[in-house]
Amino acid sequence: MTPLGFVGIGTMGAPMVGCLVAGGHAPVLLDADADAARRVAERHGLTVAPDAATLGRNCATVVLMLPDSSVVREVCLGPAGLAEGMRGGTIVDMSSSDPVQTKQLGAELAARGITLVDAPVSGGVRKARDGTLAIMLGGNDADTMTAVEPMLSALGRVFRAGPLAAGHATKALNNYVSAAGLMAACEAVIVGRDFGLDPARLTEIINASTGRNNSTENKMAQFILSGAYRDAGFAMSLMAKDVGLAAALGAHTGHDLPGLAAVSAVWAEAARHLGPGSDHTEVMRFLENLDGAAGDG
Repeated sequence: MTPLGFVGIGTMGAPMVGCLVAGGHAPVLLDADADAARRVAERHGLTVAPDAATLGRNCATVVLMLPDSSVVREVCLGPAGLAEGMRGGTIVDMSSSDPVQTKQLGAELAARGITLVDAPVSGGVRKARDGTLAIMLGGNDADTMTAVEPMLSALGRVFRAGPLAAGHATKALNNYVSAAGLMAACEAVIVGRDFGLDPARLTEIINASTGRNNSTENKMAQFILSGAYRDAGFAMSLMAKDVGLAAALGAHTGHDLPGLAAVSAVWAEAARHLGPGSDHTEVMRFLENLDGAAGDG
């Protein structure tokens, strides 16, 4: 197979590497945490590159699963970055990046003969382990998109979202809808509980009714009512970032929409209040304390 690189061996990246190996690939790994990359490499019999330039020199296709657009840019164009080593080839950005910056980066990489496609994912750690992620593929070159689809199919179901940055725009908007649904579910439970309703029964009834959404089905009982917030496995900071990207995209397209503005503001404040390391499901704790009506849960 064409040599494949993978940068970002974190909470999502590590299980994705496992799925690639199960699909017959042997990616060369790289992470800012060299020990994390080494552990995953040893588990699967893979190798670790010393830096991004070396990785790019030896791999025709490089997958990125990184925190945000600034880190993506640094890995691609920074000192000893991928662009210093790659001679043509493809970079597949599976991070939740800023779609506006993705367009800019794509143009800069194209000037160096490197094709960028975006392929962010939805489904969380569980689906990353199972290889059942929803993958939102964007790109300007149909042949490149066709070429990377078999590799991406080892990670989940691929949806062609449109031209370059369409994947990142779709991911941000999806996470806005998800975040709004989780907020609504938490607020309904808070109000219902304080009116004397049983939160578990309320959730059960919502899940048999028109209010049902991903959060009521897959998060409320499992992680929020149980108090096992951290087991959900998606950082508060990442959700706040993604909702902020959706709001920024709204502004970029000339829209000042009240729902986007309100949800983005709440998630930004929740991330600030709860701090690093908090899970996105802990928005319940933030909302409970917003008017001082409840304790920290």
